[in-house]
Order: sequence, then structure tokens, then C-alpha cells
Amino acid sequence: MRLEITQRADLAVRALVLLAESGDRLKSVELADALDATPGVVPQALGPLVRLGWVRSVPGPTGGYESVKPLNELNVLQVIELIDGPTDNGRCVVAGRDCDAGDRCALHESWAQARGELLDSLGGTSLASIGGPC
Repeated sequence: MRLEITQRADLAVRALVLLAESGDRLKSVELADALDATPGVVPQALGPLVRLGWVRSVPGPTGGYESVKPLNELNVLQVIELIDGPTDNGRCVVAGRDCDAGDRCALHESWAQARGELLDSLGGTSLASIGGPC
């Protein structure tokens, strides 16, 4: 399990909040400016959200991105895993080691507990609860 998220996942979380709070359709350039990103990375971060139907992308001169899914129906873990892939990959916290039932590392139990608490926290944090300045 990673202990960090990518900039794309962070951008996706912040963009979802911004789009929902604005209530308007925003162009890539507007989103990039508001999120302190470049216009080129906005479609990369929002593409998976569009494909899943959480955000709508409207082409053309009056187009842009708009929120579709209510923030209270989404949690931080869902967005991170959509962008970065599964958070809990089942690997041992010790790099290069595989723990199994008969041969567990010294950190196995502590790490499993910490991992569970982190996943519970991220899964229990709705996007609606993190609104405000991005």
C-alpha cells in the first residue's frame, strides 16, 4: 500500500469539489487556473471521472466540465482508487517481501491495523465534507 497519492488524484478530488461548489460549467483553462495546474493535465485527471459519469464534458466553444454526481455520494478513497488504482495491493510493508500465514514480518500486524484505519478514514470522508478553498 502506498502512503501517498499522485498529483492527478489530488487534482481530481479538488476539481470535483470545485465543480460541484461552482455550479457552473468550467473550461479546462478556468479549472487549471483555479487549481494551480496546467490546462494540459486537467483532461488527464478528469478523463476517468467523465468515463464513470461523475463529471460531464461538453465540447465546443461554450463547453467545459460540469459536476454530475453529488459530492455526498462520493468519498476520497473512491476518487484515489479510480485515478491511482487499488490502494491496498496486499503487499507487505517491507519492500520486496511477501507475508503469508506462515511467515509474517515483524510489522505485519501493526501495518495491517494502520492500513485498515487509513482506508476506513479515506472511505469515510465524503467529498462534501472537504469543500471550501482548494
